[in-house]
Amino acid sequence: MAIANLTSKRMFFFRAALCTLACAVISAGVWAQDVSSTTVMRGPSTYETTIRSGTVVYVSGNELLVRLPDGTTEDFVVSPSQTFTVDGKQMTISELKPGTHLTQTITTKTTPKTIVTVRTIEGKVWHVNAPSTVILTLPDGTNKQYNVPKGQVFNINGKQDTVFELRKGMNVSAMVVTEEPVIEASTHKSVTGVAPKPQPQAHVPDTVGVLLVESSTQPAQPTATTTQTASAEPAPKALPKTGSEWPLVGLLGLGSLGAGMLTRRVRMAWK
Repeated sequence: MAIANLTSKRMFFFRAALCTLACAVISAGVWAQDVSSTTVMRGPSTYETTIRSGTVVYVSGNELLVRLPDGTTEDFVVSPSQTFTVDGKQMTISELKPGTHLTQTITTKTTPKTIVTVRTIEGKVWHVNAPSTVILTLPDGTNKQYNVPKGQVFNINGKQDTVFELRKGMNVSAMVVTEEPVIEASTHKSVTGVAPKPQPQAHVPDTVGVLLVESSTQPAQPTATTTQTASAEPAPKALPKTGSEWPLVGLLGLGSLGAGMLTRRVRMAWK
């Protein structure tokens, strides 16, 4: 019953050619009797697109500060060689202006792969340590030790046997198939933008500059009484006539009398 189970396992692993572990080689070097071939099987690719947007707040060197739609800001370090398509023109980070709206499109391509490695080993059994290791003598006379994966079968004179049936001096060949699933991913990024629109300038009327000095004292305000008095007494157009011509005549007569008396004294002095 045990032999039947072993035979069933040998047929299963040989026909399916699937082994999850490869034989580990202890000795260094690659021999002609230890050959490996690798095949890559690819599955259908899937694509995922992510779009991010924001507004440029600050640009300094290769540092870019962007305000995100939720109001937060995020700092990016951009390569000087990276370009941005702004209004259809290619720009570098040094040409970006604050207020430019950027949209980044990230496309991720994911491809599943299966790497199938088929390894063929040929040699003569030199020593067996079932079920873990076997030492084979290769045609060039060198010995090489191998770890035996669980369920590994050997081709012995056209028959399939396990490591337990190996004997010293037997010529054997073994094939190990290893499948390794791998996910291959590639990312493509593109950034487009819209430059900020120029804001219209408000019209400023032409003005003449005048220097004004603010006084610390307030000018006196005219009272109602002063205003009424000034308006009630207009300035006279001519002086009024308050005297007559008689005083002038008296002065002339007095002058003549004095002159006569002076003349009379002069004459008496000469006589």
